Amino acid sequence: MDGDTFRHWAHEAATFAADYRETLRDQPVRARTKPGEIAAQLPESPPEDAEPMDALFADFRRIIVPGMTHWQHPRFFAYFPANASPASVIAEMLSSAMGAQCLLWQTSPAATELEGVALDWLRQAVGLPADFTGVIQDSASSATLCAFLTMRERALGFTGNATGLSGRERLRVYASAEVHTSIDRAAWVSGIGHDNLIRIPTAGPLRGMDPAALEAAIAADLAAGHRPAGLVLCIGGTGTGAMDSAPELIRIAHRHGLFVHVDAAWAGTAMICPEFRDLWAGVEAADSIVLNPHKWLGVQFDCSAHYLRSVDDHLRTLSIQPEYLKTHGHDDITNYSEWTVQLGRRFRALKLWFVLRAHGLNGLREMMRNHVRWSQALAVRLAQEPGFSLASTPVLSLFTFRHDPGDGRDLDAHMLAMLTAINDGGDLYLTPTRIDGHLAIRFQAGAMETTEGDVDAAFQIIRDTARALS
Repeated sequence: MDGDTFRHWAHEAATFAADYRETLRDQPVRARTKPGEIAAQLPESPPEDAEPMDALFADFRRIIVPGMTHWQHPRFFAYFPANASPASVIAEMLSSAMGAQCLLWQTSPAATELEGVALDWLRQAVGLPADFTGVIQDSASSATLCAFLTMRERALGFTGNATGLSGRERLRVYASAEVHTSIDRAAWVSGIGHDNLIRIPTAGPLRGMDPAALEAAIAADLAAGHRPAGLVLCIGGTGTGAMDSAPELIRIAHRHGLFVHVDAAWAGTAMICPEFRDLWAGVEAADSIVLNPHKWLGVQFDCSAHYLRSVDDHLRTLSIQPEYLKTHGHDDITNYSEWTVQLGRRFRALKLWFVLRAHGLNGLREMMRNHVRWSQALAVRLAQEPGFSLASTPVLSLFTFRHDPGDGRDLDAHMLAMLTAINDGGDLYLTPTRIDGHLAIRFQAGAMETTEGDVDAAFQIIRDTARALS
């Protein structure tokens, strides 16, 4: 492809992107395709000869776009947001145009140094102290895996990488049932094992870990000859927004020498609003904290901010320097590939930098405060409707609800029917969760283009769907 052709199709792609954003409200939020429908329209074998770009672009519009669920839709209230602000999209285009591999300082000096600066800006914005140092991971799952590997190595005197886990006492890691399943996977992949991920009961309206139960579990494991290694705290759980109370839990963990990792993937970026910081008070004593700018903050996926109080322990666990990765003549530089499991690294810092500058903290705060205010007002309205009840305490812009028609029917089946009808309608997208064994529907406001009118429309659709099924 020559320069003129590239310029033409780059313009076409930019025009599509702008048109796509402008017309999202006209589209159903969730794709209306059936499993296998997209694949059936694609050839079984790759082309032997080059095809013209206009054919590729036509197939993209005809086959791919209708099969996409629209995560940037203003009525996407499912899961957590994956906001991609226009500023972030532009930054990603620029990064892709350069095609850089940012594994070492010398392979992309600007990318390395911008990552340090942008992450320090974000650290300041969420109120973390200056002794935390950050690295961009691809996702919270990777950050959590790194934390598990570090807690494993610390517990084993940094000998696990060399000699393995065979024949050693069991390492124990503690978490509540409210944590994300990435915690389970980190236990698997790190070699600690699912059976050694000990679930601590929760208590209180925010479904936080019970400190007395944690203390008792640690004592029982010590008595049984096991080795407590780590604690994972939940700040804004996926199911209900669960919040562990950090100060007392971290004190218990550190008294026993445990490494503490905080999963604040969704809620962490909301701490740019000082009034929300009570929800994670005390996290500054943790050893590792992860939060995702690629959720609520508006940074295009993937961009996960992993903050560490002791970089030395982290690097002692993960760093490896073969001769071909050394930067000779520079001993004081940062090579972020030594901070992550993966060697290859994209230029993720550019889009974080663009978003922080294009919106400013005040613009991002206004968006988040609106989402919280609108969501919590909706929770109050629904709870006042006949048959509706809140299934958990609202946290930031997330709440869960149930509906009971009052005729003795199976309520889980009724909630599933409600959810299916709402999502099939196309005007909203919601997802379920299970609370104390019973099905509930989640609502979270987080899309950047959501308005108060969209949340009002959600009330009407949810209420009318419940009436129609009653």
